[in-house]
Amino acid sequence: HLTVILTASDIISTVEFNHTGELLATGDKGGRVVIFQREQESKNQPHRRGEYNVYSTFQSHEPEFDYLKSLEIEEKINKIRWLPQQNAAYFLLSTNDKTVKLWKVSERDKRPEGYNLKDEDGRLRDPSMITMLRVPVLRPMDLMVEATPRRVFANAHTYHINSISVNSDYETYMSADDLRINLWNFEITNQSFNIVDIKPANMEELTEVITAAEFHPHHCNTFVYSSSKGTIRLCDMRASALCDRHSKFFEEPEDPSNRSFFSEIISSISDVKFSHSGRYIMTRDYLTVKVWDLNMENRPIETYQVHDYLRSKLCSLYENDCIFDKFECVWNGSDSVIMTGSYNNFFRMFDRNTKRDVTLEASRENSKPRAILKPRKVCVGGKRRKDEISVDSLDFSKKILHTAWHPSENIIAVAATNNLYIFQDKVN
Repeated sequence: HLTVILTASDIISTVEFNHTGELLATGDKGGRVVIFQREQESKNQPHRRGEYNVYSTFQSHEPEFDYLKSLEIEEKINKIRWLPQQNAAYFLLSTNDKTVKLWKVSERDKRPEGYNLKDEDGRLRDPSMITMLRVPVLRPMDLMVEATPRRVFANAHTYHINSISVNSDYETYMSADDLRINLWNFEITNQSFNIVDIKPANMEELTEVITAAEFHPHHCNTFVYSSSKGTIRLCDMRASALCDRHSKFFEEPEDPSNRSFFSEIISSISDVKFSHSGRYIMTRDYLTVKVWDLNMENRPIETYQVHDYLRSKLCSLYENDCIFDKFECVWNGSDSVIMTGSYNNFFRMFDRNTKRDVTLEASRENSKPRAILKPRKVCVGGKRRKDEISVDSLDFSKKILHTAWHPSENIIAVAATNNLYIFQDKVN
């Protein structure tokens, strides 16, 4: 019997497909990045296509110490963002609380042999012994995948970085912390441009913080950021250099009948994502996912209840700190289905066309290869049917905060604590 010792550093903290879906990257609390590559289809095993195997693993961030503030800076990877592929190498951005790094991941399957000035084992030769000129040749070798840091973007954030987003011009990206958003050029590491600053002159007047930010997928001048007050601001960098005045402000008026002590906490937005089309924004708060039309600011066009049965449990969720969990949300490739996580290793999918929704579970028990996922149901009070699970027996320590959807196919990646699950539609 095998005991798995789970250390906190193994907990997955971000999941991201690249633009083709061939690669999938995860970051963890220990500062590591693991990249998985999709198997190519082979003629003798056509069903093997779609399996993701480890391609490269590297240490992206190390723990640091800020001596001025006497603070430890965790190595935990908060976000990973891929750049579109321009050549044989892959590039990705990864960030912890303070420092963004640009990594190059490349393959080597040949090595040069026959140097003039050194031996094959690397020792320098005595110049007086070199009598003839050798022409180095490239010899095949076992495939090696190398990850090298190309740029380090540091010292620009006083607070913790919660988001990074690559602009559609592929020349710039932004990084957001609690109070500021900075714009960077990929080529320039020693300076960034502050585009949003919501820090009040007197910090006692602070009423909200920035929780997430993202660039528009097609318009390089437009971005959105969400706040802990449940509002979303759309900004246009053409209007002014410092985007302190938003172009659009999305907020839903509060329903007085739902007002409670926890209203403000649960209205905080934990994630914001543009649809691939650029027409809609999706936001996730504690109990719901909302879809907003960019042309309508006063209310969302769709609201989906993620786990409404927790409304009566907010008091205990506040006491065990779960009410502050930051769930992410993702679109599928055609913007027709959205996915987000919940507790008990459950994750939810909402079909925007049929309005059908499903609860699925990512757990060791039902994750045998080629197994079909059974929809799960949670019952509240009263009689429990045999395959339902009672709201009182949910495990709040098992939560799915991070998920990703393949850009063009029905393949999803779900991080459940320290396990990565990859599910796909069954191929007929």
